[in-house]
Amino acid sequence: MTKLSCFKAYDIRGQLGEELNEDIAYRIGRAYAEFIKPKVVVVGNDVRLTSKSLKLALSSGLRDAGVNVLDIGLAGTEEIYFATFHLAIDGGIAVTASHNPINYNGMKLVGAGARPISSNTGLLDIERLVKLNKFSSINSINMGSYRQISILDAYIDHLMSYLNPAHLKTLKLVINSGNGAAGHVIDALENRFKQLKIPITLIKIHHQPDGTFPNGIPNPQLPECRQDTSNIVLAHGADIGIAFDSDFDRCFLFNHRGEFIEGYYIVGLLAEVFLKKEPGAKIVYDPRLNWNTIELVRAIGGQPIISKSGHAFIKQCMRKENAIYGGEMSAHHYFRDFSYCDSGMIPWLLVIELLCVKNKTLEQVIKHRIATYPISGEINFKLVNPTIAMEYIRTAYQQYALYSDEIDGINLEFTDWRFNLRSSNTEPVVRLNVESRANKTLLNKKTNEILELLRRIH
Repeated sequence: MTKLSCFKAYDIRGQLGEELNEDIAYRIGRAYAEFIKPKVVVVGNDVRLTSKSLKLALSSGLRDAGVNVLDIGLAGTEEIYFATFHLAIDGGIAVTASHNPINYNGMKLVGAGARPISSNTGLLDIERLVKLNKFSSINSINMGSYRQISILDAYIDHLMSYLNPAHLKTLKLVINSGNGAAGHVIDALENRFKQLKIPITLIKIHHQPDGTFPNGIPNPQLPECRQDTSNIVLAHGADIGIAFDSDFDRCFLFNHRGEFIEGYYIVGLLAEVFLKKEPGAKIVYDPRLNWNTIELVRAIGGQPIISKSGHAFIKQCMRKENAIYGGEMSAHHYFRDFSYCDSGMIPWLLVIELLCVKNKTLEQVIKHRIATYPISGEINFKLVNPTIAMEYIRTAYQQYALYSDEIDGINLEFTDWRFNLRSSNTEPVVRLNVESRANKTLLNKKTNEILELLRRIH
């Protein structure tokens, strides 16, 4: 049986047409129902022009299998997570391609409690059923119902529960929704701020949802997608800038100078926030970049716990360890009180409260950490054979390493620097992250050195 190309390790993503269409979406609904056997499932969609029609086809598949469908309409992925655990129902499906190119779409699937459904927890079984396409005949008597609902008020209540409004002071924030799905949540938060007389001003750009993405696909992880936010922060003298990807499961922060702050350093900030709330708690981190996180967590008396990168692994590790918070350098942040799911809204709310409590700018609270542990930023390198390249790099460096592991790719540590090299699950690419101990010259030297070795293999 050949693999359906839209089924990936953690979710469903494919080019519109043969890889993903309404027929496949319908079959995914039937297969999800047959494998999970849910009674009630919540669905929602991002802003892409095909997302609503794919969602309706998916819903038809669910209903034909006897599943009752709750549709929350335009929504970010985390709203599906929230609805699933808040309503205590059997599962949820977000129709979204996040930051993929405009000719793509996809789905993120969860079960009860918003537990992720990935390749090792059922996605391969669902793929097999979709491929076979042999479902039981439709019984109109047992057909599931379809109902449109809103969980927005309850979701905003939950977001606000992470804050103490009395701590919040006058701030001016630039919010770039990237013409994605975040706008309605930002509006609702703004209304709540006004009701509570919280003196925060929001300057909203690219705010209206628009599936044509007139300002480009929002992915602030890429340097070319940051300029608009940076410019508006400077033009308005804002305290910070906040930019989202399309389904807002990640948020990206800018300081008052319009400078982009790598997600790695935000992990350390949020670890501090939660360890003050729960001293001695466990904090989960990924191996790509970690010295800063480990040092901060241990200094505050917390327990740093390493996990393989990727939302399914982080969530599984957090549940096992009862960790209060988990963070990845890719700007995914996970919260125990959010059913261990990732959220793009909770992080920036916590950061603005932290700045108010400390009475400092984002630059002031982060500057020392950036200087102490400078990083290369993730560098993607295309190769014909990533496996051979990984082994070549390992052979070149392992004999000199003080520590090594293979939790996620190659992790090698030396006295004053370390690196992680891992291959992509979906394309012939390796991803390199390098960090050093307060030595940018060494960082640049070692980064260039590894890249030159990769070029030789290429």
